[in-house]
Amino acid sequence: MIVAISGPPGSGKTTVAERFARDHGYEMISAGSIFRERAKDYGMSLEKFGRYAEEHPDVDRELDEEVIRKVRKLVVAGKDIVVDGRLQPWLLEKHGIPCVKVLIDAPLAVRAERIAGREGKSVKEATKEVKERERSERARYSKVYGIDVRDTSTFDLVVDSSDKTPDEVARLIEEAVATWER
Repeated sequence: MIVAISGPPGSGKTTVAERFARDHGYEMISAGSIFRERAKDYGMSLEKFGRYAEEHPDVDRELDEEVIRKVRKLVVAGKDIVVDGRLQPWLLEKHGIPCVKVLIDAPLAVRAERIAGREGKSVKEATKEVKERERSERARYSKVYGIDVRDTSTFDLVVDSSDKTPDEVARLIEEAVATWER
């Protein structure tokens, strides 16, 4: 079983993905973590690396190919997998890899507050950074793949996390997986 979890920054997708993977014995692949590692390798902030990736589409293509390779390797090994990343539901589908596709979302104000709290910055600064990151991602993903990350039609489950704990969201995913397996 593969669960692909998407969502904008601060929606809780990584927290929920990690929790679900841990609680259910799934392997975890995080596209966001790989992207952050690459930004660090380039000596750039996440925002600056995102702008760099806008001008260098191979950054996203290489990262996404790495995620697909990791998924295929774990599938061959018979592992259950949670894949966390903005594009993963679309890309897995494009590559013919069946999965439960989950979108976790929350209003911008909620997401900015979460990010501000975890990164020790003001809500105003977090809001500005989130808006820029989302603008950059929309531009890159549209240009590189023709994907509009605001299109929710591909998802099996869409969850507003603004009034739910990570455990509550994970339980909703558990229910979707059980339904999908039938």
